Amino acid sequence: MQQALLVRLRPAGPWRYGPADGALDRVDTLYRSDRLFSAMTLAMRQLGMLDAWLDATARASTSAVAFSSLFPFQGDVLYATPPANLWPPPPTLVNTSSPVFLTKIRWRAAHFVPVSVIDSLMTSQPILADQWLPDTESGCLLRRDRPSSSPFRVVQRSTVAVDRLRLTGDEAPARACIEFESGGGLWTVARFHDQAAFDAWKEPVQAAFKLLADSGFGGGRSKGWGQTQAPEFEAGNWPRLILPKVGKAQRNGGAESEPPAHKLYWLLSLYSPAPADAIDWGGGDYQLAVRAGRVESVAAMGALKKPVRMVLEGCVLSAASEPAGAAVDVAPEGVGHPVYRSGIALALELPPHKPHATEIAVVPEVFGPGAFVPQVVESVKTEVEPEMNAVAGIVPREQPTEPLTDTEPAIEPTAATDEIIPSGPLAGPESPVEEPGPAPEPIPTEHPSQTPVKEPEPEIEEPVSEPPSEPEPLIDPPVKEPGHEI
Repeated sequence: MQQALLVRLRPAGPWRYGPADGALDRVDTLYRSDRLFSAMTLAMRQLGMLDAWLDATARASTSAVAFSSLFPFQGDVLYATPPANLWPPPPTLVNTSSPVFLTKIRWRAAHFVPVSVIDSLMTSQPILADQWLPDTESGCLLRRDRPSSSPFRVVQRSTVAVDRLRLTGDEAPARACIEFESGGGLWTVARFHDQAAFDAWKEPVQAAFKLLADSGFGGGRSKGWGQTQAPEFEAGNWPRLILPKVGKAQRNGGAESEPPAHKLYWLLSLYSPAPADAIDWGGGDYQLAVRAGRVESVAAMGALKKPVRMVLEGCVLSAASEPAGAAVDVAPEGVGHPVYRSGIALALELPPHKPHATEIAVVPEVFGPGAFVPQVVESVKTEVEPEMNAVAGIVPREQPTEPLTDTEPAIEPTAATDEIIPSGPLAGPESPVEEPGPAPEPIPTEHPSQTPVKEPEPEIEEPVSEPPSEPEPLIDPPVKEPGHEI
């Protein structure tokens, strides 16, 4: 069982972690794991442990410590980027007391999901849609039944350098930064490779976080940005430290009789493939991003690093074994020492999905044409549909009492229209072609000489009607005053 360290950081002011292109008016969505590894390396240098740290992490075939990216939290709720193959949640894992919630909630708008929800989805346990509401400002999935604000928001701040002699200053461009609500902050996990690595690096990692809490993370540190209160540490077993249901399933679950050749792994960090990683790039669900930046070193301060493509957090990789990742040397030309960008993976094996045999109810006319309402409650078709049909004024059709023969395909109404579509094989090249029947007999026609001639009817003169008289006005005409024209 691997040991892990959960770290909570409560910011004391704004934070700035800019995008890869360096734009000042925008920020990145996360303080990512490669940036955190760089900050920890600089802190280890100040602590006098730089070479030992690099030998145990960036230069080792298997890193002793792996960090996740910094994810938001609020109160006791930890948020993370959900696995790409489980988000939006499958319809079979969503429960609701009213089908209206399924048509209004926008699962894709939530980029950060509580780890308790992720824990339920990974263990194939249903979630209640009525409890959740995506926050458009922060992208977090918030509880609907608890009054809460956005955990963080993006703001623009401007600073001006004032001349003490002239008492004037030049206009400075605004910079985007992150402001956190009270009780909110960022969290990360440091997972140790084995017990020896935990004993050797637990204290140095905690000391490095305490040093960074005073000096600051990210950009704007000279203005006091990126500083935090005293970090909070919590040690425990991985992954039970943040996902108790998954950890319990891994501890109690036995080995499969025939394990698959490739398993699925959920990334909580950025990832660069190591030569020994056996990744099936044809499977999984992943996205790539280009990471760049500038060097913070005396030898080449501010020099551009070499860009490198990396797999993002929340992606799912298909691999024969857990991916380890590697640190890539991105030092620019002319620098006398390596500059590492951490692609060391913090990955978690996804348990096999257990599908639920549930019924999906469709209420077509109530929510408009083509609106499918998935439902996992088996009794919804018998309880909800008649009530909703009665409200909408829909008269249910009578079902045929005679059983269908083998030659008659079963029929069912579609959700968008009332068309009847056979559920059997569609008409096509493989469908049996119906043989044409005998040609109908010609209808006999009578000979012209035998057809009786119909005499014309006498014309009746219609009385000439007089032209209708003009209708009387409904209101009295206005009186014309002298000197005015109407």
